[in-house]
Amino acid sequence: MCRLQVSAQPAELAQDGDLVIGGIFSFRTGQDYVINTFQTIPEKRKCNNFNFREFKFAQAMIFAVNEINKNLDLLPNVKLGYKIYDNCGTMDILRAALALVSGLKGEVRDENCTKTETVQAILGHSGSRPTIAFAQVVGRFQVPVISHFATCACLSNRKEYPTFFRTIPSDYYQSRALAKLVKHFGWTWIGAIAVNNEYGLNGIATFIQAAQEYGVCIEYSEAFSSSDPPDSLQKIIEIIKHATSKVIMAFMSHREIKLLAKELYKQNITGLQWVGSDAWITDHSLADSEGHSILLHSLGFTVSKAKIPGLEEHLRQLHPSQFPDSQFVRDFWEDVFDCSLNDTANTQRKPCSGFESLQNIESQFTDVSALRFTNNVYKSVYAVAHALDNLIKCEEGKGPLSNGSCVDTKHIQPWQVLQYLNTVNFTTEEGERVYFDSNGDSPARYELVHLQMTNKGSMEGVTIGIYDASLPESHQFIMNSNPVFWGNGLTEVPVSVCSKSCLPGTHKVLQKGKPVCCYDCIPCPAGEISNLTDSLHCMKCPPEYWSNKQRDTCIPKSIEFLAYDEILGTLLALFSLLGVFITMITTLVFYCHKETPLVRANNSELSFLLLFSLTLCFLCSLTFIGRPSEWSCMLRHTAFGITFVLCISCVLGKTIVVLMAFRATLPGSNVMKWFGPVQQRLSVLGFTLIQVLICILWLTINPPFPFKNLMLYKDRIILECNLGSAVGFWVVLGYIGLLALLCFVLAFLARKLPDNFNDAKFITFSMLIFCAVWVTFIPAYVSSPGKFTVAVEIFAILASSYGLIFSFFLPKCFIILFRPEQNTKKHIMGKTPNNDIRY
Repeated sequence: MCRLQVSAQPAELAQDGDLVIGGIFSFRTGQDYVINTFQTIPEKRKCNNFNFREFKFAQAMIFAVNEINKNLDLLPNVKLGYKIYDNCGTMDILRAALALVSGLKGEVRDENCTKTETVQAILGHSGSRPTIAFAQVVGRFQVPVISHFATCACLSNRKEYPTFFRTIPSDYYQSRALAKLVKHFGWTWIGAIAVNNEYGLNGIATFIQAAQEYGVCIEYSEAFSSSDPPDSLQKIIEIIKHATSKVIMAFMSHREIKLLAKELYKQNITGLQWVGSDAWITDHSLADSEGHSILLHSLGFTVSKAKIPGLEEHLRQLHPSQFPDSQFVRDFWEDVFDCSLNDTANTQRKPCSGFESLQNIESQFTDVSALRFTNNVYKSVYAVAHALDNLIKCEEGKGPLSNGSCVDTKHIQPWQVLQYLNTVNFTTEEGERVYFDSNGDSPARYELVHLQMTNKGSMEGVTIGIYDASLPESHQFIMNSNPVFWGNGLTEVPVSVCSKSCLPGTHKVLQKGKPVCCYDCIPCPAGEISNLTDSLHCMKCPPEYWSNKQRDTCIPKSIEFLAYDEILGTLLALFSLLGVFITMITTLVFYCHKETPLVRANNSELSFLLLFSLTLCFLCSLTFIGRPSEWSCMLRHTAFGITFVLCISCVLGKTIVVLMAFRATLPGSNVMKWFGPVQQRLSVLGFTLIQVLICILWLTINPPFPFKNLMLYKDRIILECNLGSAVGFWVVLGYIGLLALLCFVLAFLARKLPDNFNDAKFITFSMLIFCAVWVTFIPAYVSSPGKFTVAVEIFAILASSYGLIFSFFLPKCFIILFRPEQNTKKHIMGKTPNNDIRY
């Protein structure tokens, strides 16, 4: 014989039946702060306040049981009964669960143990913490537990809670949905507060993990419980007061959020945007608490609304006579009608007339306009009923037992109901499919609600979006097209960021020692851009592009070359044309005075050829100005090389003539016949043909070509002529230098000729200028950047050409034009033997 040590607590609401379903709810949720010493057996907690929503849950369970009993198709010839307990506090809720498992019998003997008082399943509780406590215990007895509101993800652990089911989605999905919601509104810097139990800590941990995946940072994460000492709440208030984040994720029950809102209201801490879990976001009792205005415009996810036909009539027909043994129903009735029933000792209220009715009463209890969690209770009852119906209607050979046998319907055990609950799959009259996955969870589908104040003074959650975890990732969260009103008629979304977004043209640089959401916006370096907001890195522009001033777009680099329309190009072109003009004037002067002794004595044929070559030298400098092209690149270097060789060849011919002429004046000398006019022409032609041959080889093997120099400057392109073969260029230049050096040496040897016979001095001086210019040109050419390389080359061409024409022809033109008395044979031959020498 087994005997109870103490008397078991009777159920608050009960009805006999062939099969009984248990229920645990908390009609009163408030309780005084008590510390149990456990030196004596803890007494039952005294519960305060009224929770109409919990009482409505119990009535929805009763309504569903009665509806099933009237259904001829579901559990025919079987009457369902119920035992509903009303307890607050985890310890007393656990007491109620054990009472449902063990029954109320004081003694159990062998002769009366065949009919057990164990319920077939337990519905409840609304809170995760008490559900965790008793689900582990009753799970040892294989009793199914079906919760309509316990959302802690930890309850999906089949090893710890093998008999647990729920008609509400796991917090795992809610937490991820809340993280997506926060990211959707751009809140990257938020605070997180949870209730200090498994429900809150597990939920907030999953939320933080998901939020960090979406790039959201948590400024602080705190937890407290309604049963904690008051100073723990004050600590959290101080953290909120000094925090910079304006959005708070509150993963807690309605008890904790009321305490928090009340304290914030007292200290006038406003301007916060709340994001709440389903445990409080649609709780109607919030409007009854002090400081509820703090929570206006809160956002959160909750289960979808539903309609239960006939439930409102059932609620309005409630009367204390239906439950004569229920103290709570009497208290509820007295509170609603503010009267005193006959069997109570409350003398402060007027006696109840007996004609009171809920038919015309508008309250949270009778309001069925937005049934959410109440519908979960309704579905839980039907889930048990369908499991029992499948068990009773079992076909032999398809049963859950070994060999497919069915159970004895006269002695149904909870573990047998448990097996059938795993396979329950039905659709409600409203078209909602009910089933459980391998972890006992229901499909995750939520509505996004926005708390607004109604005309009646209560807060209502207005649906503004949905979240369905069964859909693909990109389609899970859908917002309504209508704007969310954040208060004061504004649609502007509150801002909660650690650092403002980095505009295009800048990139993020993390602040030392702070989360990734705290950063500085640094402009991109030159040549790099960022065309997206909050860019982590700057992208380098392609080689031929450069960043604009805003550093958000790559634009084509400016192409630079020595152009005619810039000052430097214009000046060089003018000096080149001026040189051509001076050369033509000199040619005209010489041509008009070609029969004079001075012109005849200077070998007019070589002089005119030299003037022609100087004209080409001045003109070839123009090929270096303007946009380089394939033809201009080949022309500028070859024309320069050939014209200068022609020029130097003429000067070299004149120098040799001077030396030969001096030799010819010596007695017995016959040198001039070896270097007469024909030999002079051939020497000029020969020297020039060598350069022509070098240029042909250069152009054939590896000619110059236009080239975009991207390395010299980062922000612009230098368009220049690549030499192709550097060897070819330096051979051309070296050949010119060789001829100039030879000419200079020969002229230097002839410098001491008689004073009137002074061409050698002019040639020496002109070659000295020429060599000095080109020796200086080499380092200047190598070190000059960009278009200045071309300018140096043009300057060298013009300087050497001007040096030749000024030093060689200017003195003669001066004598021809302004000293005609010196332009006589007598004056020219004054100090030389009387020979008619043409050189």
